[in-house]
Amino acid sequence: MCGGEGTRLRPLTFERPKPCIPIVNIPSIAHLVSHLSNLGFTEMVLTLGYMGEVIEKALGDGSLFGTNIRYVQEKTKLGTAGSVKNAQRHLEGGRFLVVGGDHVTDVNLLEFFRSHAYGKGITTIGLISIDDPSEFGIAEIDVNYHIKRFKEKPGPGEIFSNLASTGMYVCDPEIFDHIPHGRKYDFARDLFPKLLSEGHILRGWLARGNWTDVGSPRSLRQAERWKLQEIQYMAVSGDLHVQGAQIAGPVQFSGSVTLGTHSRIIGPVSIGAGTTIEGNVLIGPYTSIGEGCTIRGHTKIFSSSIYNRVVIGRNCTISGSVIDTDTVMGEECSIENDTIIGPRVVLRDGVVVHSGTRIWPEVTVEEKTIVREHVLNPKFDPSIGGS
Repeated sequence: MCGGEGTRLRPLTFERPKPCIPIVNIPSIAHLVSHLSNLGFTEMVLTLGYMGEVIEKALGDGSLFGTNIRYVQEKTKLGTAGSVKNAQRHLEGGRFLVVGGDHVTDVNLLEFFRSHAYGKGITTIGLISIDDPSEFGIAEIDVNYHIKRFKEKPGPGEIFSNLASTGMYVCDPEIFDHIPHGRKYDFARDLFPKLLSEGHILRGWLARGNWTDVGSPRSLRQAERWKLQEIQYMAVSGDLHVQGAQIAGPVQFSGSVTLGTHSRIIGPVSIGAGTTIEGNVLIGPYTSIGEGCTIRGHTKIFSSSIYNRVVIGRNCTISGSVIDTDTVMGEECSIENDTIIGPRVVLRDGVVVHSGTRIWPEVTVEEKTIVREHVLNPKFDPSIGGS
């Protein structure tokens, strides 16, 4: 399911759909499709909405991933269950797995899929224990894994379980008999409460491993951390020019990367093709840098995501942040934790951006400005609520 607009991740989703946000320099959904293909899922149907053509371009027919992908476009927003209903003609031949297009996971979904056949139930919901389930649907199960209660986004006093719905389901084709055609309808908000009230059996499956939906800046950074941890050793694709730099831990280099004198890189780190890192630069663990970037001397970057063609000036510090494509940063800037800077932003010398702040695309921040709140651009929608 790839229909959401990703408003909570703005400004990263003004010019790309949420499943195409880069994670370790490739679209998030490519990680998901690759994981599913490696588990043996070779037939996939993607339901598309916002900027669906960008997803099609990123994945093609699926052959590069060893799978066959078909696409179904939503003309209007249909909700999670409604979008699956819209793809019914491709799915009614047998049981099927439903996964969100913004999910990043290493959970064994083949085991999940097979487990559904062993129990009596119209659908099985993937559940995972999390510390704060208030932003998810939660479920109470019995010893037979039957779901006794289900509550979408519970409030205070309603959190009867920390088993959160992952938004991954295995469904029998008869599920379509309970989803109305042509109108907005959600699995968690509408369908599951209806099925439980009618006496249908819904089962839970307890997932083990890493899972997140990339719905917030924090979950995006967590997903990238997981993917960077999968880099096991130093790998160089093409030529690497090193001038007295030090490299420690697993680092993934694409071609034509240059490292200047006395620079240090501590992995896991990924650096894209054509990037130049000047002297005395420190790049800490859990950082990804895209293609064609320039990092000037004496700069420090920790646990951050730098997208393509970003220029970072001398003596800057960047911590736990995301910087989108074609942004240019002057000298002696400080970008604090949990910051998102949109594409084609210009930060003049000495700018300080406080933590939790977002800067909209094509904004220019003048010299020595201290940014304490979101900086918007009237050309772009200001809201960050919703999906």
